[in-house]
Amino acid sequence: MLAGSLLKELSPLPESYLSNKRNVLNVYFVKVAWGWTFCLLLPFIALTNYHLTGKAGLVLRRLSTLLVGTAIWYVCTVIFSSVEHYTGSCYQSPALEGLRKEPQNKQQCHQAGGFWHGFDISGHSFLLTFCALMIVEEMAVLHEVKTDRSHSLHTAITALVVALGFLTLIWVWMFLCTAVYFHNLSQKVFGTLFGLLGWYGTYGFWYLKSFSPGLPPQTSRLNLKQDSYKK
Repeated sequence: MLAGSLLKELSPLPESYLSNKRNVLNVYFVKVAWGWTFCLLLPFIALTNYHLTGKAGLVLRRLSTLLVGTAIWYVCTVIFSSVEHYTGSCYQSPALEGLRKEPQNKQQCHQAGGFWHGFDISGHSFLLTFCALMIVEEMAVLHEVKTDRSHSLHTAITALVVALGFLTLIWVWMFLCTAVYFHNLSQKVFGTLFGLLGWYGTYGFWYLKSFSPGLPPQTSRLNLKQDSYKK
């Protein structure tokens, strides 16, 4: 993010297909990034966690991480919109000329043919950071999963791994494109920090507690729990 932003400020790249907000990756993937992440992680978490633990209750508990992620996505989106609203004004042109006093919000401004300008925290930087890190955290369970290659479960998990890996590559690539082509440095810094905070606040802090969805199961952790139960 920092390197791309520095390049944008010092030596801007020429316009390209990826600098157009209507490019295929942006419209059909990034705009619904949480939807893609949610839909692929749901079966992946369910299959791998049930295969390792055999406990439906634990699987449901782990799937609640997706509900937590949805809440984080929603809350941050509301925060970003509120910040842009309270710091913004309506102008006659994109060059910020001719301040309009009538429109009271972004929607009214656009309907009146104006251009709203406020502190627009980068939602792309936030969401792509959060989604990529969440996928990496959940896929860490793979070294624990052992399946028969001829079994249908192996095929299903392999397909999901390939899909999640491909999705993560898209998120990282579009994160770089966002850094190079869109927003200013401070907007991207705040967006990225929100993404990092959402990730660390859950996987690095809350999920370590007993009253949480918990981390992906690992054999060593399960063995420790079984030993404590026996004692």
